[in-house]
Amino acid sequence: MGKVTRRGFMGGAAAAGGTAVLDLGTPSRAEGRELGPVRIAPGDPRYEDLAVRRTNQRFDPRPEYFHVAGSTAQVEKAVEEAVRAGKRVTVRSGGHCYENFVGDGAQVVIDLCEMSEVYFDDRRGAFAIEAGATLMQVYRKLYLGWGVTIPGGQCGGVAAGGHIAGGGYGQHSRRLGAVVDYLHAVEVVVVDRAGRARAVIATRDPSDPHHDLWWAHTGGGGGNFGVVTRYWMRDPRAKGKDPRTLLPKPPPALLVCHPAWSWGDMSRESFTALLRNHGAWHERNSDPGSPYAGLWSALIVQSRAQGADPGGMILPTMMDASVPDAGRLLTDYFAALTRGVGARAYIPEVRRLPWYQAVSTQALGADQESGRFKAKSAQLRRRFTDRQIGVAHDHLSVPAPASASGVLLLASYGGQVNTVASGATAMAERDSILKALFLGTWTDGDGAAGIAWVRRFYQAMYAGTGGVPVPGGASGGAYINYPDVDLADPAWNASGVPWSTLYYGGNYPRLQRVKARWDPRGVFRHALSVRPAG
Repeated sequence: MGKVTRRGFMGGAAAAGGTAVLDLGTPSRAEGRELGPVRIAPGDPRYEDLAVRRTNQRFDPRPEYFHVAGSTAQVEKAVEEAVRAGKRVTVRSGGHCYENFVGDGAQVVIDLCEMSEVYFDDRRGAFAIEAGATLMQVYRKLYLGWGVTIPGGQCGGVAAGGHIAGGGYGQHSRRLGAVVDYLHAVEVVVVDRAGRARAVIATRDPSDPHHDLWWAHTGGGGGNFGVVTRYWMRDPRAKGKDPRTLLPKPPPALLVCHPAWSWGDMSRESFTALLRNHGAWHERNSDPGSPYAGLWSALIVQSRAQGADPGGMILPTMMDASVPDAGRLLTDYFAALTRGVGARAYIPEVRRLPWYQAVSTQALGADQESGRFKAKSAQLRRRFTDRQIGVAHDHLSVPAPASASGVLLLASYGGQVNTVASGATAMAERDSILKALFLGTWTDGDGAAGIAWVRRFYQAMYAGTGGVPVPGGASGGAYINYPDVDLADPAWNASGVPWSTLYYGGNYPRLQRVKARWDPRGVFRHALSVRPAG
């Protein structure tokens, strides 16, 4: 992410009944044989490896020690020891937080990288995913073991811990919904008012006395209520006990193509037509049940400062190959986007790939994800206005250093996601058709120019609503898995609408009640954490 390139995205953007043979039906970790507990302090050579285990290299966590946990019991003990010693404790699963929530003031960082098992839990009748498991580990295990999947994200190195709690989405969300729509139960280490830590399992069942804690983890964000150690996933509509039927099956194959445009022949008029076409297409084709529910793409507009090769704009695209007439639908999609665009589109040959090969080879790897960056987000219920498209052109088309190494990304959304009521999960925004990500990136120094650039860009895009995407009308607020502390700063949020409304809409008061119940001491906190009602 320090340098988003055409080569990076072109190279890696964006079996039923196998349990007996693969022995995937039970956890592979034998009782009493788990790693740890491991406490790693400065002076231990492993400390530096853990310090750099994060995506945003802008931040440099330096706690008194890292605690690498291998089991829920170890997490309980580590949390209680830290709390009783009066130390500030934070948690990390994949290290993909966009802000400094893990390192900021932390004296103890609980690292869950070694809690990465994925297995079918016969007792609960659901798939267990430990918080440190990366999405690619999850996809591979679920698919090779049982021929099923979850609609998680494209970045394969992201861990389940924060991704699921924040309401993750991905290439199959338009067809299958958000990943939290499949959350059956969650295991969370919480701390009571006396400072005692214990593991609580909260379920989807409304009669469960812990149900509110389950609900808070369906989009309430990570690091808010306790340490998530394990999720259980199951389709709430599924019947029976056969694990091959308890999560959705992915399509057997995907059609993959990465069209691109160069800044070299991209006029302002062509740029306007391209973004207008892209947004208008999503307005027309994001209803649940649409033939295009199986299509996902991400329009990635790199600033002109990143070079003059044909990678100015890239459109990594995947289409469910099992949809009737999928090839024609994909061709029609590209035709709709390029209509009236004077700039030449480079549209390579469409490839048909087996599902797991497509997901694994098109995923973002660690080298494309990491770097120094500042991110901002918006949820779009309708396309950008022509004024906003003009703002985007003016900020992205100018040469270095004025545009830094900036990126605007517009990812397909909507479809089945929007069939769920906003209060059914903590993820309140259920009307959007696109997610927008604004990035300022840099390679050296404090990044002052890159941060200033993306702040001005975002502020200008939402000048009519105080510099932020206030929910209502064409905007649906912001996305908590792309956190931005500026939304809590009046210097950058002049809307009068609090950051909590931008992220959680009308669900925030309920999240506050959950916070007061399950984290009465305020142990788990960061710059955008849920605050108990005052």
